[in-house]
Amino acid sequence: MSILYLLIPLSLVLLGLAVWAFFWAVKHDQFEDLEGPAHRILFDEDENDLTADERRRRREATSDATERPDEAARRNDDAER
Repeated sequence: MSILYLLIPLSLVLLGLAVWAFFWAVKHDQFEDLEGPAHRILFDEDENDLTADERRRRREATSDATERPDEAARRNDDAER
């Protein structure tokens, strides 16, 4: 019976923390868009949705990331000449 003197206040403190966490999440817009991420995973980014300039930039960015460092250095040397 004496354990209730510890458990009841402890449960009230935990309840208070849970209520505070809920209101903090609501205040900081954590529940703003619940369905967006679930739907976003179903749609693949299609190259046809991009403009020609955006496609070119994306292609250059991926080719720069995949090329070897010695190729990049050689290309930079050629550009300086």
